[in-house]
Amino acid sequence: MKFGISLPNGWTMSLVGINDPVEAYETMTNVAKAADETGFDSVWLVDHFHTVPTPTQEVTFECMMSLAALARDTQRVRIGQIVACNSYRNPALLAKMASTLDVLSHGRLNFGIGAGWYEHEYLAYGYEFPDAPTRLRQLREALQVILAMWEQDEAQFEGKFYHVRGAINQPKGVQKPHIPILIGGAGEKVTLKLVAQYGDACNFGGDTKTVQHKMDVLKQHCETVGRDFKTIHCTTGAFCSIADSDAEAMALVPEKARAGLHENSLVGSPETIRQRIANLEGLGFGEIIIDFPSSTDLTPLRRFAKEFIVK
Repeated sequence: MKFGISLPNGWTMSLVGINDPVEAYETMTNVAKAADETGFDSVWLVDHFHTVPTPTQEVTFECMMSLAALARDTQRVRIGQIVACNSYRNPALLAKMASTLDVLSHGRLNFGIGAGWYEHEYLAYGYEFPDAPTRLRQLREALQVILAMWEQDEAQFEGKFYHVRGAINQPKGVQKPHIPILIGGAGEKVTLKLVAQYGDACNFGGDTKTVQHKMDVLKQHCETVGRDFKTIHCTTGAFCSIADSDAEAMALVPEKARAGLHENSLVGSPETIRQRIANLEGLGFGEIIIDFPSSTDLTPLRRFAKEFIVK
């Protein structure tokens, strides 16, 4: 099992009284550096312009710019978006940005993308917010544009939403055959089919029954398009609070995080968490992207690494 960390941004900073943007950035990069040093496999940033699910005045860094800085602040750990919103950037430009970022990180980028969902953010920043089927059709075209930018010397694509006519993208990145694509979301008719067609990785979660069903749907899509399901790296997110006992661990969970807990959350003693990691691995996940309770206290991160990461 691989382990990643969802880096602090927005309300996770305000919980510990960090409102100064410079301090907030240094806090975020300190978590990334600690993950790098302790053996975590990846660090991830959400792609939002302000806090979710409620917009506030709290510090929220732009994703791509921040990852460029984190690429130079770290040495080993992989970096990625969880996930980039397709609607916020033209896909040809996004492919160019990702290629550059892969070079800056010496080939450590996991490229995460999704259809987008946060209506308030779209409208606040002046983007149109089409219905979900349209956003998914746009995502389908965007994936084809991005792959063309990474694979063709002069990219060509003619679609309903996007047009690329002889675009040159140099450098194309370090990783071969191209930067791995993670597609976020669990929509059964479209999103998981896009994973089967274009994705190197996916990201979704839920309780055991939900996950088992989603995995079965993805396997069926893979069979339909002639894809080996085992070639897809399945990832999920999990909140983690670790303590000597389950009760102590639960007491450390912030109120805002409690509503999202379920049977696969990594909350409890090391023994409890070890069992839940095994359950997630048994469901088919190869990587868990973890949220820790505090952005300043690195003790839980270091304890998790000591308990569960084999160097």
